[in-house]
Amino acid sequence: MNNRRHFLKKAVTGAAAFGVPSIVPSSVFGQNAPSNRITMAVFGWGMMGPGNTNSFMNEADCQVVAACDIDKQHLEAAVNTVNKKYGNTDCKPYHDYRELMARKDIDTVMLALPDNWHALVAIEAAKNGKDIYGEKPLARTIAEQQAIVNAVKKYNRIWQTGSWQRSTGDFRQAAEFVRNGLIGTLKEVHVGLPGGHNDFAGTKDKTAVTPPPAHLDYEMWIGPAQMQDYIEARVHKNWRWDYNIGGGQLLDWIGHHCDIAHWGMDCDNSGPTEVKPISATFPPRTDVWNTATDYRAEATYAGGVKMVLANRGGDIQPGTKWIGTDGWVWVDRGGYDSSKPELKQKYNSRERDGKVVEKARAAVLGDDVLKTKLYKSPGHHRNFLDCVKSRQPTITPVETAHCSAIPGHLALIALMTNSTIKWDPVKQAILDNAEASKHLGREYRAPWKLEA
Repeated sequence: MNNRRHFLKKAVTGAAAFGVPSIVPSSVFGQNAPSNRITMAVFGWGMMGPGNTNSFMNEADCQVVAACDIDKQHLEAAVNTVNKKYGNTDCKPYHDYRELMARKDIDTVMLALPDNWHALVAIEAAKNGKDIYGEKPLARTIAEQQAIVNAVKKYNRIWQTGSWQRSTGDFRQAAEFVRNGLIGTLKEVHVGLPGGHNDFAGTKDKTAVTPPPAHLDYEMWIGPAQMQDYIEARVHKNWRWDYNIGGGQLLDWIGHHCDIAHWGMDCDNSGPTEVKPISATFPPRTDVWNTATDYRAEATYAGGVKMVLANRGGDIQPGTKWIGTDGWVWVDRGGYDSSKPELKQKYNSRERDGKVVEKARAAVLGDDVLKTKLYKSPGHHRNFLDCVKSRQPTITPVETAHCSAIPGHLALIALMTNSTIKWDPVKQAILDNAEASKHLGREYRAPWKLEA
């Protein structure tokens, strides 16, 4: 509770509760690394860990020196991958994240962990002076997200969220069109997310209760979540379909398409004032996979802008669609369209600088139409490393990650309680709904405690 009060106090008294964070110059990074490269430790070797790690290892000024995972097989794979890349045996394995965080020669961490572990590991990293690349959503609950924001600001750390769509040109172009009023006054936004469940690990039918395998520290894997029987179908990769660990498709994707929606809406540091449940299908809470398979909620923002958050289908396309008084723009991975012919030129996301498309766009729209220019990233992982050096905010800093996920959290709470949520985006509180407010956080299993 102390952390929550601290967060709320700062939100109320600070004019920039979610503004650009105050960053102080860091000590010299990479002082113990070869050629003064930025040293990094990687945490988690499941779905996102390998890809993120390879991206960082492909940057010449980054050196991965340690890996942590509580599955011995995953840890071995991580260490072997890193050492093979560098042709040495310098990457060291760790089981306990706290032991690794205590190393003074490590500048940065990459966190690709189940949602139930996001807060504790991120806060430990901040306390130990590490800059952080963390996967979305920011955390499993709003209270955990608030604690992460507090810690990152308190310890003056650089944070990059894995909401990589911001680092591609087509998403930036679409958001810029909206921000510059090229579709008129914004009236409605559609955020189309996946539905159902994906069997990422090929374990859907492995639903029997069994002893945990010897290579997995299951007690540690559960961590602060509530203890439950080991079932293979709800651990590696498929943990996101169990509300004890993850948040289903809604929270798994909110940090992508709602993040882009907010970018175009100029809501990176704000959020909705109301979230209303429309419909949802929840499996029985006792099912191995118990997260909502379909869902629809409606959020209201300042000025009366409506946002529909739903699994794609029917009137909701995958991705993000902004609808204004003078047309619409839609963008998704590999897809882009607009009702206005002059806005149909798709940005080539494979071009990092996009100069060819920008020149063509200027020829149609005019050079001075886009007065509001959005943050241009050279690549998501590259942007993080650049900001570690410059001490300037990344393209998806911690406050942005928090605000991008809030509509998803509130939609889930509204759907689970079947109640309309009144939300104060400044005080960061649910108003006049005690039952819904219970879902802002959750009790941690002993001995784990949430504190920043």
